[in-house]
Amino acid sequence: MMKKTLSLLALLLAATTATAQLKPRPDAFPPQAAATPGRKAVQMASTVAEMAAWDRYPTYPVYVEMMQRWASDYPDICSLDTIGTSIQGRLILALHIEGNRQQEILRPEFFYTSTIHGDEVTGYAMMLRLIDTLLTSYGHSPRLTALVDGTAIYINPLANPDGTYRMGNHTVQGAMRYNADYVDLNRTFPDPFSPTAKALPQENAAMIAYTNAHRFRLSANLHGGSEVANYPWDSFTSADRPHPESDWWKAVCRRFVDTCRAVDNGYLRDVADEGYIAGGDWYVIGGGRQDYMNYYHDCLELTLEISSEKTPPAAQLPAFWRRLRSALLNYIEEIYSLPGSASARTADGDTPTLSPNPTHGPIAVEGLAEGARLTLCDMTGRTLLAATAHGGRATLDLGALPHGIYLLHADGKTQKVVKR
Repeated sequence: MMKKTLSLLALLLAATTATAQLKPRPDAFPPQAAATPGRKAVQMASTVAEMAAWDRYPTYPVYVEMMQRWASDYPDICSLDTIGTSIQGRLILALHIEGNRQQEILRPEFFYTSTIHGDEVTGYAMMLRLIDTLLTSYGHSPRLTALVDGTAIYINPLANPDGTYRMGNHTVQGAMRYNADYVDLNRTFPDPFSPTAKALPQENAAMIAYTNAHRFRLSANLHGGSEVANYPWDSFTSADRPHPESDWWKAVCRRFVDTCRAVDNGYLRDVADEGYIAGGDWYVIGGGRQDYMNYYHDCLELTLEISSEKTPPAAQLPAFWRRLRSALLNYIEEIYSLPGSASARTADGDTPTLSPNPTHGPIAVEGLAEGARLTLCDMTGRTLLAATAHGGRATLDLGALPHGIYLLHADGKTQKVVKR
């Protein structure tokens, strides 16, 4: 007699027939209790000196000491932030790297973060080495000196310390993807497209407070389990609702992939031949950080899956760095290629001004042609507000709309409007 119900795996397979040729997404499945640690040993550094060759994972005390030492050794360009603490009391840290601080100029803010899934530790090691590269190259490499002088760079190497050090502060062997409460931190961010009643984990609450205190324009979240650059949206396929900057995302991803493949042509190929994919085209998920950052913070965030093995042997870490070094540095510089606000044009070709943006309510658009028609739409294309320009200007009041990103259309052109 046939069973009346299918297993969870069968249901998932049936729902993904259209993309059966793609490797399953590592964060597509619901949380489960952590598995028993495997026998594979990982080499750990019990002192900072043992990290010199970058072929070991740090113990938790060594990680904290490294972050503190960098802030102490490079006080003119580096400071240590505590984002918050984990359920078990471990620190969630970020280093702020920025040169020429005596010059009070507004620099664009960039954010790298890694290992929101505790067993995906390749990015953890890459972020530590990236910090070291930026700091030790300052004043020696003209390119990296200019990057640090012109950009406020924030790097959080370890977003889920309890998951990474599940078996104790001395090892990452036996790490798990979830936090200490067995919650998947990349499934419980506020979701702008599929609101849920999920409780906000302590680690995510701290991360949200940190991002609220900043104005990050570009970021990336590093994962493991596959090798692919995954751009937004995650909540639906690109055929359903493409990200408004999807063309820019594809160009950025191509540059990232090409840079890595110049070192290793076989890299970033286990999901898509191109090396990149729209998140929902791979597998639709809800509550992810990527969509949260893109929608609520007007921050262009990319998910980078950088290793097919979630916890590779530490001896492989130098090879990953060779593949990724230039691409990770180049991606920071992409903050200077951000898509501009393509706004409506007047009859004489001038670009109208739009202020304030972000806004808490009213927004004024000036420099428009007389009688120009403006519409404000949500991400689904639904028109929410409309106005007509008089005297070269128009005003729209977003006060009654939810926080998020909207699209302003005028004269065949589009620009983003952020409601705070």
